[in-house]
Amino acid sequence: MYRTSNTLSENIRCKSAEVLNPHLAAAIDLHAQIKQAHWNVCGPAFIAIHELLDKVADVVEGYSDTIAERAATLGSTADRTIQVAVKRSFLDRYEPGVADEKTHLTAVTAALATFGDSGRKAIDDGFRRPGHFRCFYRGVARHRLPNLAGRVAFAPVIERDVAWRRPQTDGHR
Repeated sequence: MYRTSNTLSENIRCKSAEVLNPHLAAAIDLHAQIKQAHWNVCGPAFIAIHELLDKVADVVEGYSDTIAERAATLGSTADRTIQVAVKRSFLDRYEPGVADEKTHLTAVTAALATFGDSGRKAIDDGFRRPGHFRCFYRGVARHRLPNLAGRVAFAPVIERDVAWRRPQTDGHR
C-alpha cells in the first residue's frame, strides 16, 4: 500500500484492496468473455444478441474501471494486465469457438452470475464488519449486477418482442 490522503485506516484499506483486486481480475476476464461471445454468436437472433452483448460488455468494462480506480484511491496498485487477470480471475474458463446463441448466452449468464454473486458476498461480509468494503459497494454493487445476467438470459425473448413491435414497411412512409 502506498501513502494516500484517504482517511480510512491502513488495515481497512488493505482488506478492501484484497477484495477489490480479485474482482478487478474477474471483471477484466468477464469483459473478454462477453466480447468473445459478441464476436462469435450466430443464429436466428444474431443481431439482437450481438448488440445486447456489446452493451453488456461496455457496462462490464465500466466495472473494471471503477474497481481499479477504487483500489488506487485506497493506496493499492491496480495491476491487472490480461496476463495477471488470467492468473487471478475466479471465473470459469470460457470455451472458445463459434457456437449458437444459446451456448454463448448460457456461458455469459453463468459468468455474470458468478461475478455478481461474488460481489454481493464480499459486500455482505464487509457489512458484517463495520467500515469494511464500503468503497466496493459504492463503486460496483449499485450497478445491480444480476440485472445484466437477466437481460442476457432473456435475449431471445427480447429479440422476439423487438421484432414484434418493429413496424413493417413496404418502402412507403
